[in-house]
Order: sequence, then C-alpha cells, then structure tokens
Amino acid sequence: MVALQALFHGIAQAQDEQTLRSHISAQMSEYFSATRCGLFFFAQISLVDSKIQKALQIALSPQHNPVARYLLERHAPVHEALVVEPKTWKLICPRADHWHVMAGPIVSNGELVGLVGLTRQQGMPAFDSQNLTDLSALCLHISTCVAMARLQQPLLQTKRLTPREMQIASLVAQGQTNAEISAELWITENSVKQALKRMFRKLEVSSRAHMVAKLSTVSK
Repeated sequence: MVALQALFHGIAQAQDEQTLRSHISAQMSEYFSATRCGLFFFAQISLVDSKIQKALQIALSPQHNPVARYLLERHAPVHEALVVEPKTWKLICPRADHWHVMAGPIVSNGELVGLVGLTRQQGMPAFDSQNLTDLSALCLHISTCVAMARLQQPLLQTKRLTPREMQIASLVAQGQTNAEISAELWITENSVKQALKRMFRKLEVSSRAHMVAKLSTVSK
C-alpha cells in the first residue's frame, strides 16, 4: 500500500506536469483503490486527439457535470454523492467504470488550471470523507508543484507579442497582480488590463494561467 507521505515526496520530486501525470497517477490509483486516476490540465486539452478533446470538454463542462461545476465554483475536492443522488448520477454517467467519481482541483495563481480525477467501478465502495481529506492534501501539494514548475520555465519568445507584452507576461508568470505589474513597469493599471486583453486575443487564451502555460510550452 502506497503511503500518503510517499505520494507527497513523489509530487515534490516531479519536474513538470508530464512527470506528474506519468509517475503519480498509478500511485494515486493504488492509494485510493481506484479503477482509474488521471491528471488533466485545461491548457493542454487542445493538444490531444480531436475525438478525445470533444469527450473531455463535455465531461468537464459545468453545464453537463455537477462534479465539474462544484470544482469550478469552490476549488475543493468532491465526489459524486456530495452533489447528486445515486440515481441521478447513473443518468449523467452510466459507465460501469465511472460508478463512483472523485475529483480535486489543481490551482495556480488563484485559478483552476486542472484537476485530479479518480473513478471506481460498479460494485466497489463509494469514496468517503477521509478520501476527500487525503485528496485535498494531495491537491495542495500538486498545485504548489505546478505553480513552481511554471515559474521556473522560461517563457518562449513569440512574434505575436511585443517586447512590452512579453515583460507583462513574465511578471504574470511570477504571480504579480495588475497593480504590482503597473508599479514595476511604471504604467497605469488600466494599461496593464488593456495589454492583457490584447495578449489574450493574440494567443487565443481566456485566462492568465492559460497564457502562461501556452507561453511556457517548450519543445522537447
């Protein structure tokens, strides 16, 4: 049986999001006696196969999935029994290998940037309050690891952003607020806001976290 402290240590040793996914998922599955475990980062959904991408977008949609809605609103771990009745959940997700579902938030710079998802198949016991407590601790460690990894990654230069916009992007990656960026660069806070709007349009992103993730994707 994998110990919780061993999972903490494994998360701390991960250098990037790919390492987290490949090395931690199997251990978390064992710890929680889960049929499946996965780490999903929203900024990378557009990089997967189109069929998988569409399925993920539906599964993670707050309109379709009350578990996803709970995560989005509260940034706290949840299992299906906390948000819907068993009969309702079976209608939402009739798959036998997703009979019980638990999910936890991955947060960076105050925004939900991904989630940890675990499932149990039909016939297995439901996730309980202790599982939620343990997942909450693990998500805290994962979120810290992700935030540190993103700060340490150099932002790629892109012709789509001006030098000033790259300065702003670098300060966003360091976790600075609009007010802090305006003071650092000697510009108004409104100038920062308008620059971020332009940068979002150029990069086709919708959040600060998504922008940093996109600019930090270094080709291996």
